[in-house]
Amino acid sequence: MSTPPLSPIAVTGCGCVSAAGINCAAAMQTIRSGLAQNTLLSDSFFTAPFAAPCFLVNEQATADNSILAGIEPEVVRRLNRTILLALTAIEEALSQAGIPLDKLREKRVGIALGTTVGCTFHNEEYYIDWKAGGEPDTAPLRNYFASNLAERIQSILGVQGPRVVITNACASGTDAIGLAKSWLEYGFCDIAIAGGADEISRIACRGFKSLMLVSEKSCQPFDTDRQGLNLGEGAGIMVLETVKQASAEQRNILGVIRGYGIGGDAHHPTAPHPQGRGLQQAVSLALSDAAAGIGDIAMINAHGTGTPANDKAETTAISEMGFDAGILPVVSTKGATGHTLGAAGGIEAVFTLLALNEGKLSGTVGCVHPDPTFAFPVLKQDQTAQLKGRTGISQSLAFGGSNSALVIEGSGK
Repeated sequence: MSTPPLSPIAVTGCGCVSAAGINCAAAMQTIRSGLAQNTLLSDSFFTAPFAAPCFLVNEQATADNSILAGIEPEVVRRLNRTILLALTAIEEALSQAGIPLDKLREKRVGIALGTTVGCTFHNEEYYIDWKAGGEPDTAPLRNYFASNLAERIQSILGVQGPRVVITNACASGTDAIGLAKSWLEYGFCDIAIAGGADEISRIACRGFKSLMLVSEKSCQPFDTDRQGLNLGEGAGIMVLETVKQASAEQRNILGVIRGYGIGGDAHHPTAPHPQGRGLQQAVSLALSDAAAGIGDIAMINAHGTGTPANDKAETTAISEMGFDAGILPVVSTKGATGHTLGAAGGIEAVFTLLALNEGKLSGTVGCVHPDPTFAFPVLKQDQTAQLKGRTGISQSLAFGGSNSALVIEGSGK
């Protein structure tokens, strides 16, 4: 395949929904406030979960969404929660980009979405009945087969173009944005809707608890007393197109996806390499793709789950790459959102761009006493930092040793 032409990829719209807020503005306000918004659900194994606002399953709220306005209410009720989360963020992103559905349908639209749960793990009652020799209603199975995230979103939007669901554990949303960037560079589509969406799942919660990675209280990324992660849910979406097209159609350019990199460390099924070997590779590749150096980076939005192994490995990797601890602020936003799995990379890319455009970075929610053993310092909860540039990194570490990074440049708008 030939080298793609130099065609900067613009972000013209962002959308986000999570426990931190129902949209981008609300989420950023929560992060600035330093207050976690976790909501305990009824099931005891949902330990300190970060549930997205309940309005998403309210019929009136979904009816107010223009994307869903032309769909029968009964069909809307059958949409799983992951799809509704994605549509909520897509609605905000398209609105900010100023692209109505009729105009969107005139373009080749790529759909690249990351997820890990995707509502595939809510059929326990069906399987229990089936294994007991019963004849359960097949509706759960039919809903499962009709719930491919990218396919269903493409159908609801009524668009044509490439589509893909990326399930690369916690790096899925980051990888989806990176893939969408390459689609646009090679001319495979005119506009891309990219990011991630995931809902809280009972099986995922049980799985993380079995690995002893879950904190019994609100998570504290990078804190001395951190005990593990909390699961969350949500969606983070970017509308991407070439700078040339966005300028020609007089759209407001919020920023540019300058670089993407992915690297594997093959160290352990669920734990990162102690020096973050794969993360260092991913960041180096992203910087190379962006034609940038470490001195160009004004902030890093770290994966920062709150587990002892992740936070130690990440700060070690950042230090070993040679970033300047005196000028580079590093944060995690999972203290406000929880770990949203496949949605995390999309949500955190949005937060990174918003912080770059504000020119200011709020500290890590939940990090009151940063671990003094870290090789690289982090911005704690009650701190803020004025950014000394408009380019940042959003990075993700995933099970299986997969690591991904985006280099994002803000526009100040």
